[in-house]
Amino acid sequence: MQDAGPGRRDGPHILIVEDDPEIGGMLAETLAGNGMHAVLATSACEMQARMARQPFDLVILDVMLPGEDGFSVCRRLRAELTIPIIMLTALGEEVDRILGIEIGADDYITKPFSSREVVARIRGLLRRASYDRERHDRRVLLRFEGWRVDPLRRQGHDPDNTRISMTTTEFDLLLAFCRNPGRILSREELLTLTHGGLAGPI
Repeated sequence: MQDAGPGRRDGPHILIVEDDPEIGGMLAETLAGNGMHAVLATSACEMQARMARQPFDLVILDVMLPGEDGFSVCRRLRAELTIPIIMLTALGEEVDRILGIEIGADDYITKPFSSREVVARIRGLLRRASYDRERHDRRVLLRFEGWRVDPLRRQGHDPDNTRISMTTTEFDLLLAFCRNPGRILSREELLTLTHGGLAGPI
């Protein structure tokens, strides 16, 4: 499938995993119109291929996918990455929303949805994920005591080169400490650096 919004490559890169071409196309067009670069995938397999070729800032993940369902995909992604994930589904039952959050999704949107709401939620999650291309060079690896933190791929590795599983908030905190070595950070500073005010008290 083709990428949407080729003129928006300077904005955040969003991967839309949705097998309905009408919904996927509408989302891609909406994001492109709001300064984001959207890439479409229709299955877990295609998602993996896309992610192997380039890093993304956020994933919009449909639950009802052909083959591997969205819940399984979310669980697998969260075990490997701290990338923000928004679950998108027609399932409106509370138990489904709770399951999505428990397995690692950062937000959950039920169809039908407002395009403006999706954009607002994406922007909120990107702020929480410290998406800030002007203040920080995300290509620079951060290192301490043998540990390695990759701001671009939002991954952390221990001295044995084992990738550590972290939630979005946990990674934001780690990044804040790495970027402020030797400083004692107050609660207010941590909230500002991690945009934690959007997620409630630390």
